[in-house]
Amino acid sequence: MSQVIDDACAAGVRLERACDTVGVSPRTLQRWRAVDGLKVDGRAAAAQGRVPANRLSENEREAILTLVNQPAFADQPPSQIVPALADQGIYLGSEATFYRVMKAANQVTPRGRARPPTHRRPDPLTATAPNQVWSWDITYLATNVKGLFFYLYLFMDVFSRKIVGWEVFACESAEQAATVFSRAYHREGVTPKNLILHADNGGPMKGATMLATLQRLGVMPSFSRPSVSDDNPYSEALFKTLKYHPGAPSQPFASLEDARQWVARFANWYNETHRHSALQFVSPGQRHRGEDRALLDQRRQLYAAARTRHPERWSGAIRHWEPDIIVCLNPGRLPKQEANNTPNAT
Repeated sequence: MSQVIDDACAAGVRLERACDTVGVSPRTLQRWRAVDGLKVDGRAAAAQGRVPANRLSENEREAILTLVNQPAFADQPPSQIVPALADQGIYLGSEATFYRVMKAANQVTPRGRARPPTHRRPDPLTATAPNQVWSWDITYLATNVKGLFFYLYLFMDVFSRKIVGWEVFACESAEQAATVFSRAYHREGVTPKNLILHADNGGPMKGATMLATLQRLGVMPSFSRPSVSDDNPYSEALFKTLKYHPGAPSQPFASLEDARQWVARFANWYNETHRHSALQFVSPGQRHRGEDRALLDQRRQLYAAARTRHPERWSGAIRHWEPDIIVCLNPGRLPKQEANNTPNAT
């Protein structure tokens, strides 16, 4: 290989182009030549012609590709598919294995990375159980009349990510927000003086009726800084899921009733079917009811059994399936004492 590269360079090809053609970097070529003038491919696997012991068979790779292209999984990434299979008692490989097989078949699209926050966050709010910290916001829903929108009021539990209350109205007002919150508060059986409700600085959030309702129910209000959406990340992430998941409507809503029916279906899907990436891929409803621990323990046992069957395919411990016991809203500035006591805060 080294001689082939030399011949190409002698013919006028640039070294970088020649190395790229044969699949090595110029630095790798230099390293080979530094070892007693080595003139062949210095990679161990290539030199010895051996196949890694933990390599999947062609049948196993084909089984993964067949599964990820089934209608039930066609719109899901491996991070959603693998836990779903684990709940069915099926283990075909790790997420990394799924990604490698899909990449080899040109079935993985590039994924961007979120930019780091540019603002200093306020002090965090922590939750160790449901109904301790809620977050809420209002978002627009397009109608078939240009310039006219419906308004979705959405309340969620930060610990479990469950949607605990919602309603769609034709306008924004503190009175409507107070009504939706009161219903969710009583339906969830919240203990007075045990709940913090976080929101941004919009008019309905800080309206007199809403604040009076919170005071009457013994709920402590919390607010983001003006014009800083990052201070209310859980609600913002929920709205993104709502508007971009595969079942989102492609056309504006024709009526208020149509919008309410669609949001009802979405809320049920999100709470009971959607496997949330921040919850170790259990649903918000399962987390809210405390069912997640048994499910995650079942997955841990499945992975342990898989490692026992094929120990050569595991270079370390099995996947971490422990649930987070503390969830923080805006965890960027944990108080010093609390930070020392909560190493798993998220």
